Amino acid sequence: MILLARHGQTAYNAEGRFQGHLPVPLNALGREQAATLAEAAVPLGITRLWCSPLARARETAGIVAERLALDPREDSRFAETDCGDWTDRWFADVQREAPDEFARFAAGDPAFVFPGGESFAQQTGRVIEGLEALRAREETPVLVVCHGVTIRLALAHATGADPRAVAPVGNAEVVELP
Repeated sequence: MILLARHGQTAYNAEGRFQGHLPVPLNALGREQAATLAEAAVPLGITRLWCSPLARARETAGIVAERLALDPREDSRFAETDCGDWTDRWFADVQREAPDEFARFAAGDPAFVFPGGESFAQQTGRVIEGLEALRAREETPVLVVCHGVTIRLALAHATGADPRAVAPVGNAEVVELP
């Protein structure tokens, strides 16, 4: 069993800003969410903890790791989408300046490419590669602390669904990969 958990909330999540690969830490609510996630993980029998190398996922995984007495391992394949030129920008500003592109982003269009960044298709490829590597070498259950889009793309691939049909995942929410 592979479980995917989204990192706790950051100021950027609360403010509606693109984080991309920026080193954005959890806010106070995000740290509380991570502690709740850690408690929820206790009865799951997690044998290994993996995470994205981005600060918000590492911080969340650190809180979970302390409770589970595990050492989190980083894998860059589970990182958030590289938002390119949209990194550190407000959603509202981008939506106003590039409404069609923003709509494709918001819908999870698999063909969408962040200007100067990564496409959802590229991200899907690296996420699936990471998950296949986990399945091949890890005892389960395994918990991967990562990002909302990462989880949506993994779920879409695993279920054969269009990524646009996969519901967004909340901060510190856990889903089981089919």
